[in-house]
Amino acid sequence: MPRLFVLLALALPASLPGAALDFQRDVRPILSNHCYHCHGPDEQGRKGKLRLDIREDALKAGKSGEVAIVPGKAEASEIIRRILSEDEDELMPPPHAKKPITAAQKATLKRWVAEGAEYAPHWAFTKPLAAAVPAGVHAVDHLIQKKLHEAGLKLAPEADPYTLARRVSLDLTGLQPTTDELEAFVAAFKTEPQATYETYVDRLLASPAYGERWARRWLDLARYADTNGYEKDRERSIWPYRDWVIQALNADMPFDQFSIEQLAGDMLPEATLAQRIATGFHRNTMLNEEGGIDPLEFRFHAMTDRVATTGATWLGLTLQCTQCHTHKFDPITHTEYYGMMAFLNNADEPDLDLPDETLAAQHRANLQKAATLLKDLPSKWPNQKSGNTAEKAFDQWLTTERARNTVWQTLKPTKASTNLPLLAIHADGSVLASGDITKSDTYDLTLAPSSQPVSAIRLEALPHESLPAHGPGMCNYEGPKGDFFMGEFKVIVNGQPVKFASATESYFKNNFGKNPATAQQAIDGDPQTGWSCAARYGERHEAVFILAQPVPAGTEIRVIMQFGRHYACPLGHFRLSASADAKAVARDMGNELTSLLAKPELTSNDRQTLWEHFLLTAPQLAAEAKTIRNLRTAPALPISLVMRERPANHQRPTFRHHRGEFTQPKEPVQPVTLAVLHAFPQQAPKTRLEFARWLMSPENPLTPRVVVNRQWATLFGRGLVKTVDDFGYQGSLPSHPELLDTLAVEFVRQGWSMKKLHRLLVTSATYRQSVQVSDLSQAKDPENILYSRFPRVRLEAEMIRDSMLKAAGLLNPKLGGPSVYPPQPDSVTEVAYGKFKWTPSTGADRYRRSLYTFSKRTAPFALYTTFDAPTGDACLVKREASNSALQALTIMNDVIFTEGAQSLGSLLAKEADGDETLLRQLYLRVLSRQPEADEIQLMKTFLQQQRARLKSGELKASEICGQANAPSPEAATWTLASRALFNLDEFITKN
Repeated sequence: MPRLFVLLALALPASLPGAALDFQRDVRPILSNHCYHCHGPDEQGRKGKLRLDIREDALKAGKSGEVAIVPGKAEASEIIRRILSEDEDELMPPPHAKKPITAAQKATLKRWVAEGAEYAPHWAFTKPLAAAVPAGVHAVDHLIQKKLHEAGLKLAPEADPYTLARRVSLDLTGLQPTTDELEAFVAAFKTEPQATYETYVDRLLASPAYGERWARRWLDLARYADTNGYEKDRERSIWPYRDWVIQALNADMPFDQFSIEQLAGDMLPEATLAQRIATGFHRNTMLNEEGGIDPLEFRFHAMTDRVATTGATWLGLTLQCTQCHTHKFDPITHTEYYGMMAFLNNADEPDLDLPDETLAAQHRANLQKAATLLKDLPSKWPNQKSGNTAEKAFDQWLTTERARNTVWQTLKPTKASTNLPLLAIHADGSVLASGDITKSDTYDLTLAPSSQPVSAIRLEALPHESLPAHGPGMCNYEGPKGDFFMGEFKVIVNGQPVKFASATESYFKNNFGKNPATAQQAIDGDPQTGWSCAARYGERHEAVFILAQPVPAGTEIRVIMQFGRHYACPLGHFRLSASADAKAVARDMGNELTSLLAKPELTSNDRQTLWEHFLLTAPQLAAEAKTIRNLRTAPALPISLVMRERPANHQRPTFRHHRGEFTQPKEPVQPVTLAVLHAFPQQAPKTRLEFARWLMSPENPLTPRVVVNRQWATLFGRGLVKTVDDFGYQGSLPSHPELLDTLAVEFVRQGWSMKKLHRLLVTSATYRQSVQVSDLSQAKDPENILYSRFPRVRLEAEMIRDSMLKAAGLLNPKLGGPSVYPPQPDSVTEVAYGKFKWTPSTGADRYRRSLYTFSKRTAPFALYTTFDAPTGDACLVKREASNSALQALTIMNDVIFTEGAQSLGSLLAKEADGDETLLRQLYLRVLSRQPEADEIQLMKTFLQQQRARLKSGELKASEICGQANAPSPEAATWTLASRALFNLDEFITKN
């Protein structure tokens, strides 16, 4: 439903007698809210072929000769006749639309037509221009006070230093100040207020906590979470992207670079590891792993999410409205939506291995230990006293293996096709697949003729770093990463299928079902059975297929492999070879070893290689060899989800989807940007990178406005444009258009610096106002649209928990790393798929900042959702702020708040100072201010009451403090006092 447009009298000087009408302020909101739905940009949904959002169209005669708008002649204009009609069949908007136009609005439209019906471009689509500000005057204050003066108002007095210190610390770092920081600030503020405040702000901006605080707001937009979403909602590793955001913000990376790297960092020249990690922004989309889904359909849904997120994050537009049809209100077409998608649609989505020096050092140590064990392995050979040594057994093994060795000739494909994945033929004859996969992929390969008769064909399933879990399969969801399932293996010669005699494999295991998934099942004619190598990913495996009749030398062979069954899982890297040996069997032995066995004479190095293989595969040394193999195995590196542009010869086509349906692709669509905005550079290639640069062009009128408005809304609780997610026709007009444009221009001029922008805002007198409301302010500015006082805003969910941890002396300031699991009620995750177990972290990890809490989409952390934090399902531009009894119950009873109160109570109980001194410490730690005299008296009475209850046995210290917190009556007393202050509204509010 379109938003109702609320225009306050304070913002409408045109409503005053004699004031001129302004199209953007007075007319377009009426047309947009009441007329554009049927007479706007959407051609398919347009009624009567009348378009009112473009003046030239509105002045055209209709099919019956009537003209909607005749400039200067209201009585001759059909639109005026219709809105004034008393005939329900002619009245516009029609009664059934339930959008009646008020008498005042009708008068405005009539006057507008009579005055010439002039149109004006939408304010948000025009280039921002900075207002003139006197030298030495703060731009924010100058333009805010200008509006206040017009309304007969002025700024509220400056807040007291305690309030200022807490306010700006929460806003810039998400944490309240320590007692030492508070007292030092207040003492210095008395003599040098301006310099002290600015120095304090600069220190906060330089704090590592700055990046953590503002990263959380960006992650709302990025729809960050640690799981995939949907039914199974399995864990994903994308926390390195979260850490990249923190580091970029702390480094004050220019916002244009910050944006370009997230949209297309992988395409930058010589892209760094960090720039590739940055592309995780659009990998935060949800991923459906259910067995019955079509992976291509849910990839389409991910793409629509990416287009909508891009529009909301950088343009402040509701692009999602154009997925199904041309926008009903804004000048954005259905085709342009898919043109935007085309820019983003040519990327693959690999997992990126991340270097880890700790793991690398451990692996080097393991390899040295393995080498030592291998050297000592012959001494472990059993029964050596009888003369049955390892050396003797090796000579026997070597003779046997040479006799049964099969020499394989690689059959390099001359053609390779598939229904969807791209098959790239490499110089060594192997084939590497990439791109999209389906639930039923078929590989069709034509192989170069063999120089010898072919009685056996070997299929090697090979690992590769580009594949999920390093392969050999391409499975990336539904089943385990790196898995494959080959349902059928077929050989075609001269157009006829060749029969098989048998098949063997070096390893097999099935992830699903009871059949064992052997190579023999890949030639049984049933695609529901087949060969799989589950559990051993990142390794080489092979299957050997014996033909019933040999194929003559020089004959072209065609191989068809069918993959799938219940999930998308084709082979990702493989190689085909042939042999004339009809007795060949699959062996866990690659080309290097089989080539050595075929050599007439072995060098000492050859023998050493074969000797080591023998020792590690001999059944007599199986236990010892397993230890060595485990030591040799490289540890699993941390990964992050990233984007990777596809090669030029494998561009993914984009289609316009009728009604936004995946099943209704229509004509192909080329990459195109929005015509209503600045032009795309003519000579620039139409790539994701150039699209990102187009978004961040200084010519873009939307992005700087949208970004500075979001920052303003975060600090002041309301945007200069109230609809922070919609700068289109249905959005609100800016309350201070000159200020918005001035901030946007200054933001770009200052190098897109977020820290400079934040510093500009928080050093203004507007920001430093008290929250106190004067009678005049309440009467003339009840909603505080003119900022005649500082707004009281509830803290965000993460700030509430983090502030409590800091006050309690528990907060762990460690930066970055994998997500952690703070304690929460067990019942939160009971209903999650797979009986997800939430095991609370121990030690310091239990008290990490809330930014690092593991985020499970289908069972989000209870405390945060209670206070309106996002789940990560979709891009969230603005958090709502609800007010419920559950919030009070959470602060009173949640385990983390109980632990915080216990910790703070124990700290205070250890001090030897009297009650009043400790109460002052308590107030400083929790509320960042000194208590008033009446508060001290009330709290002293409270302390006396609790001590009496503890002494009488009505309360027990062990129950209040917990057994792990050295319970004592004094610790219990101060624990109760701490809980009381944590439960004040003041604690969860920014004053």
